[in-house]
Amino acid sequence: MLDLTVAIPTYNGADRLPLILEKLRSQINTENISWEVIVVDNNSSDNITEVVKNYQAKWPENIPLRYCFEAEQGLAFARQRAIEESKGYFVGFLDDDNLAEADWVAAAFKFGQEHQKAGAYNGKIIGNFEVNPPENFNKIKPYLAIREHGSQPHLFEPEKLRLPPGAGLVIRKQAWFECVPSRLALTGRVGKVMVAGEDYEALLYLHKGGWEIWYNPAMCIYHKIPKKRLERDYLLPLGKGIGLATCQLRMVNAKNWQKPWIFTRTILGNLRRITQLFIKYRGQVKTNLISAFELEYFWGSLLSPFYIFYKLGKNK
Repeated sequence: MLDLTVAIPTYNGADRLPLILEKLRSQINTENISWEVIVVDNNSSDNITEVVKNYQAKWPENIPLRYCFEAEQGLAFARQRAIEESKGYFVGFLDDDNLAEADWVAAAFKFGQEHQKAGAYNGKIIGNFEVNPPENFNKIKPYLAIREHGSQPHLFEPEKLRLPPGAGLVIRKQAWFECVPSRLALTGRVGKVMVAGEDYEALLYLHKGGWEIWYNPAMCIYHKIPKKRLERDYLLPLGKGIGLATCQLRMVNAKNWQKPWIFTRTILGNLRRITQLFIKYRGQVKTNLISAFELEYFWGSLLSPFYIFYKLGKNK
C-alpha cells in the first residue's frame, strides 16, 4: 500500500487538467513519501484520455499517474470510484479547478500521521478569480468552496454542519470504508441539477463512526473561479441547490425521535430567515446579487424536507 493517493475527479476537464498536473509534478519534500495520482474521468465527452496519456509519457516513474473511468455522473460516484481504485492509505481529493501549493502532498501526509483519530481533514482554500467578485461577496464565498479558518489546526463541528468542502479534502481510507455507504443519498451537481452536499454527507458518516474532522492550515490550494461562476445564472441555482440538501444532512446523525422536530424546525427557521431578509433588504432582495443568493439558499432550505420525499418517490 502507498502512503497517499491524490485523486482528481473530472468531467470535461481536459483544458483544466494540465495546470493541476503541473502543480502535482512540482511537489516538494516528498522524497520519503510513496504516492500516486489518479484521474477519474466522470463520463467526459472531451479528450481527457488523450491529455492523461500525454502526461503519462513524461511523468516521473516513481509517482504513478493512473486513469480510471466512472460512467455514472455525479461527484459522489467519481469520489467513490477513486476510493476503490486508490492504493494510498490516505486519499486526497482535488477538483479539476484546484491548484495545490508545492508542499500540499507533504503537508497532507504529515498531518494524517500526526492525527491518528482524523478521519478527514482539509486546509486553506483561496479564491483565484478571473474577474473581481461582486460587492459583499465574502458573505457567500464559503458556498463556492473558498475557506480560510485561521492559522491554527482545529476540529470542525459536524453537529452544527460546520464542515469542510470536498475540494482539497484528505480522507483516511480505513475510516471511509468503515463508515461511508458506497452510495450516498446526495450525489452531487449533475447538469442542471445543482443539489450539492455529498461531501458533507460523507463527513457526517465519518463523524457518526467516531472519527474526527480537522482543519489543517499547513495545506493550501487555490480554487479557480471563472467569470461565469460569479453571475446570476450560476449563483442562484447554486444557492437553492445547496439549500435543498439541508434537511437531508441534518437527518444523517439524527435519532428517529428527533427527525420530526428537524423537519418542523427546518421549515419554521427558514420562514423566519426569509422574512428577515425581506425586511432587511426590502426592494433590493432580487436586484442585489448577494441577497438574491441568500434568498435562494433559504428557499431551498425551506423546501429541503419535502425534497427528501421527492427523492424517495423518484427512486421507487
